[in-house]
Amino acid sequence: MSEEVSGSDISENEQNQDEETQEDEKQIRQNLTTLSFEELIKLKEKLGAKVYNETVYGDKTKKAKNPPNLKRANKNRPREISSKLKPKQIGRILGNTVGPKPPVTKKSAPRDPRFDTLCGQFDKKTFTQNYKFVNNLRRKEKEQLEKEYQECTDPERKKIIKLLKQRIENQLREEENRAKQKQKEENQKNEIKNKIKQGEKPVYKKRSVKRLEGLVEKYEDLKKTNKLQKHLEKRTKKLKTKDRKMMLRNNIDN
Repeated sequence: MSEEVSGSDISENEQNQDEETQEDEKQIRQNLTTLSFEELIKLKEKLGAKVYNETVYGDKTKKAKNPPNLKRANKNRPREISSKLKPKQIGRILGNTVGPKPPVTKKSAPRDPRFDTLCGQFDKKTFTQNYKFVNNLRRKEKEQLEKEYQECTDPERKKIIKLLKQRIENQLREEENRAKQKQKEENQKNEIKNKIKQGEKPVYKKRSVKRLEGLVEKYEDLKKTNKLQKHLEKRTKKLKTKDRKMMLRNNIDN
């Protein structure tokens, strides 16, 4: 004789499978928290946005299962409640008249880690290390814009592409200057430490001396890249505009 499987056993198996799936998804999300942003982006590119979002944030497209229909055939009969249901589900089915009330959950609010004390103190070195891949993304974007600029025939679109490319170039140049300045400061600190270890008196440069050295280095870099003349013309034009504004202001005051 074939064994009959009751509806309660089927619902119990489905419930156990759902619990196992939830545990697996929870474990996967826990493992993803140890990955860096660069590794997460590579994983997203490999899996695809849809699969990645379902794995990280859960599948929000799934419809909630309808509660079982426990309507009584006769109003004089007692209400049948499955023993497999959890107290929260019993309360939901009976309109929260039986079992403990579900806890009140607060709405998730957006959190900015820059101004949140729970996220700890800002570490510039760690931040730079974790987000160093952003410059690689900018370089790839710049290459794509250059390719699009060559193939584009729309003048308006070309202007937009040119502005975007110029902005990325400025960002990369600024990041490169910051890296050079940081390396220079580290070299100066190491030089001071070495002199102290050797028993010599360290030399601490004034801010004005550092500024003058920075201008000299900038002048040499512009000279090597044949951009010195253009820089001087731009600087002269800026000073003339400033002098003209000062003269107009003095004339208005007089």
